[in-house]
Amino acid sequence: MTTFSYSRLQTFEQCPYKYKLKYIYKIKPEIEKSIEAHLGTATHDALEWLYVQILNNKIPTLDEVIEQYIKTWQKDFSLNILIVKQEFTHEDYFQKGIKFIIDYYIKHTPFNDGTLETEKQIWIELEPNYPHKIIGYIDRLSYNPKTKEYEIHDYKTANWLPEQKKFDEDKQLALYSIGIKQLFGNHHNINLIWHYLNHNKKITSKRTNGQLEELKQGIINQINKIENNKIWNTNKIILCDWCEYKQICKAHGNKLPQEFQEKEGQQTLF
Repeated sequence: MTTFSYSRLQTFEQCPYKYKLKYIYKIKPEIEKSIEAHLGTATHDALEWLYVQILNNKIPTLDEVIEQYIKTWQKDFSLNILIVKQEFTHEDYFQKGIKFIIDYYIKHTPFNDGTLETEKQIWIELEPNYPHKIIGYIDRLSYNPKTKEYEIHDYKTANWLPEQKKFDEDKQLALYSIGIKQLFGNHHNINLIWHYLNHNKKITSKRTNGQLEELKQGIINQINKIENNKIWNTNKIILCDWCEYKQICKAHGNKLPQEFQEKEGQQTLF
């Protein structure tokens, strides 16, 4: 059995060659993350810490949450972190995170929104006896007693705020809602909620059980495609500038480490 995550499936969708380098060759990249990824991790960790304290019946002050953000930022910070947008500095991104925390805290205090768990791990069964499963981690799961709905929360630190259509077609949180229904019952309604911190906005969407069944079949088809794939094409897109494998990618005129060069051209089994 192979365990898939949404990010693993998305990697193949974006660039089969990157999938090969990351999940088949398992190459550890020299540049492990971008500054945007670092900002996202530090912000997520601070908000997770906030809600863990709340679940333990303690509401931290805003200063305490900011302090937690600073600790996480400093602990994992490195000068090797990739900055694509050269007009910005590490400090610019650091300060953005501070603003995210302040805006979120003010908007959501006193945090009486029925939070059940943070970073909840879920397993999604696509169909009985199917050999592969999906693993996921929900940023925050809550239950709204007024609407009697479970709520799946996801924090986003991106600059770009998509149109509603993008959220109504989103696969990641929809997949997670399948896992929640498998845990608590298919009859429950699930509200999908994205917090776009750079815009201080909340976007919501829902799925019918019929839509979720279609999604499961689509994911099965995608996994089968990955299993049967023999040609790992590159896909040059704007996201390449943020890719941790760009320095060894043939699409950009670069070479793999010597130990992997001889593997290229050979048939690669899943």
